[in-house]
Amino acid sequence: MTAPRERMLRLLSLLQTGRAWPAAELATAMEVPPRTLRRDIDHLRGLGYPVESSRGPGGNYRLVAGAALPPLMLEHDEAIATVLGLRLAAAGGTGIDLTAESADRAAAKLRRVLPPALRRRTDEMLAAVEFGGAEQPRVTPDILNVLAAAIASRRCLEFAYTAKDGPSSRTVEPMRLVQLGRRWYLYAWDLDRRDWRSFRLDRIASPKPTDVAFEPRDLPVDDVARHLQDRFHSPKSLRITLTLDVGAGEAAARLHRVDGSFEALGEDRCRYVAYVDSFEWLAVVLTLTDIAFTVEEPAEFGAYLARIGRRLLRGSDLGDPSVEDSGRSTS
Repeated sequence: MTAPRERMLRLLSLLQTGRAWPAAELATAMEVPPRTLRRDIDHLRGLGYPVESSRGPGGNYRLVAGAALPPLMLEHDEAIATVLGLRLAAAGGTGIDLTAESADRAAAKLRRVLPPALRRRTDEMLAAVEFGGAEQPRVTPDILNVLAAAIASRRCLEFAYTAKDGPSSRTVEPMRLVQLGRRWYLYAWDLDRRDWRSFRLDRIASPKPTDVAFEPRDLPVDDVARHLQDRFHSPKSLRITLTLDVGAGEAAARLHRVDGSFEALGEDRCRYVAYVDSFEWLAVVLTLTDIAFTVEEPAEFGAYLARIGRRLLRGSDLGDPSVEDSGRSTS
């Protein structure tokens, strides 16, 4: 049997066609008995949907046209996910350059169509949660829109690209938009290089769809996101796991210079898995952020920090030469 929530959405879909539905015909379309239909209509009215009915042999149901927006049919967890997503986007957590004002406007519109009970809960959640800002380059919604439209219409795309080896002009067959961490990538077939390439969206300028259509090629992998993640974190990359004495949100905002993932261990602690090319770079970043941490693995990183610490202490005339190397380090 169709779940009640799915049945409500189906009923709304039929009523929103604007026609007047005879009761028997509507019940048949819904595949429910008349009694269930009347109960569902009463439920919609209770949510604020203006459903009119007429009695008698020609009785029918009709959704009033031009009425104010009724309450939005969202479950509690769906409403919370939506408002938190808007707040996260405003803080830069999605990697998209959205202003706080645009997110606030969207949240205000959403709030107006939530039932009172859900409105109170989402208000409480927004008042209690705070996301740290992201300083890394963000992608504008306009660029995302252009790329998504080119992928949907299967049109070749031209753009200027600034890579590590300098600027260039690219013509590609765009296939996927991928988000890894807080960065966005375009995965496409490069027509000049005759190979698959990934492009960071914050390095793309002036994207323009052409009039040339293309037939999509078979992707070389089933999971593009996993493929890019594995490629960026090559076997030569070092994997370092730390426990940080700050919350995951604050850690993500302060350690944006290093690729990695965060796992909350409580309100004021989190686990950080970082991927780096050398111990030196992560040591510098941790020193600059001044976050207290404990090395979980590898032991070699703890030993490296211990050696650096002793060298710095000797330089300051405060060192204790009796301190031995340790595979575990706390800062």
